[in-house]
Amino acid sequence: MSAPYRQWGEDLEPQSVRQLQNACKLPIAVRGALMPDAHLGYGLPIGGVLATRNAVIPYAVGVDIACRVKMTVLDLPVDMPDRNDRPLIEAIHTETRFGIGAAFRKERRVHPVLDEDWDFTKLTAGLRDKAWAQLGTSGSGNHFVEFGQLDIDNDALGLEPGRYLALLSHSGSRGAGATIAGYYSRLAMKQHPELPRELKHLAWLDLDTEEGHDYWRSMELMGKYAAANHACIHRHMAAHLGAEVLLDLENHHNFAWREIHDGEDVIVHRKGATPAGVGVLGIIPGSMATSTYIVRGKGNDESMHSAAHGAGRVMSRTQAKKTLHWRDANEQLAAKGVKLLSAGLDEVPAVYKDIDEVMAAQSDLVEPLARFQPRIVKMAPPGERPED
Repeated sequence: MSAPYRQWGEDLEPQSVRQLQNACKLPIAVRGALMPDAHLGYGLPIGGVLATRNAVIPYAVGVDIACRVKMTVLDLPVDMPDRNDRPLIEAIHTETRFGIGAAFRKERRVHPVLDEDWDFTKLTAGLRDKAWAQLGTSGSGNHFVEFGQLDIDNDALGLEPGRYLALLSHSGSRGAGATIAGYYSRLAMKQHPELPRELKHLAWLDLDTEEGHDYWRSMELMGKYAAANHACIHRHMAAHLGAEVLLDLENHHNFAWREIHDGEDVIVHRKGATPAGVGVLGIIPGSMATSTYIVRGKGNDESMHSAAHGAGRVMSRTQAKKTLHWRDANEQLAAKGVKLLSAGLDEVPAVYKDIDEVMAAQSDLVEPLARFQPRIVKMAPPGERPED
């Protein structure tokens, strides 16, 4: 018998719906939810939420463990992208790195996360130096750094209503997280050879076992590391610009949490889904040419206090490269006043759903508080393998 699930949004990709339905067939599954930005993933769909009993599924957490979004509001003139964008562009080029294997070779970043215990497994101990080199980098895939304009219409964020200059970033735990995800996913699949082909990527680790405990501790370390990654990016960019920070906001996805739902202790996996408990602040990006929303969670029990983590793809990377043209994308970016520093054709606005439609489909999950419009955008250059 399958666990119950509910989905938000209409005309969701049938393959992603099927993936969640398959996940709900697992003997450890308690309940599922599918967000309106849902699209095909490995094991669990992107935008999938799954509660399990005393078990964690590495592929339901995701390859990019603890991927997150962070926004910093700065005390700089809001018209800088129009009037004097060179310092902003130089800050992006100087204070982070993009691409597979991107790292700081000489002036490595410093953060207390490096003083955490990395020696609890041989795997994490061996990853510490790579993690240090990649601290403050942005990677590839759908990861980005943007400067733009944040419009606040109320005092819910603790700032006066008005328009501000803000920095927005999206990335995760880089090579260390990917290595941990791959290792424990293979281990889980080896432990569950009985699973049919359509369920093999949903193999789990029992949290009462040494392997389950080690994965959980590794995942939590990657959560701290991903947060440190963004902290370094934002701290160094603010210092580069000589700016004061007025507000910091962030949230992560691609993670598992111990929570109580329906009176039961469960493990809630949010793969490309944003925590949206009562009063919890979150950030839901659109695309490089559309709005990002700052939201406040409503604590909807049916979604297990979750919401979308972005607009969601409507087109695969392969299809985008075959059918789209930079001419059309550049026209759209110009119309929105967006300066694109680098990106692949598989990340242009046409590959994403309409963020306003996604927000309308989850009005019972989150309340919009502010809107950010990107003006200067950098992503990994064309040809980089995605790691999102």
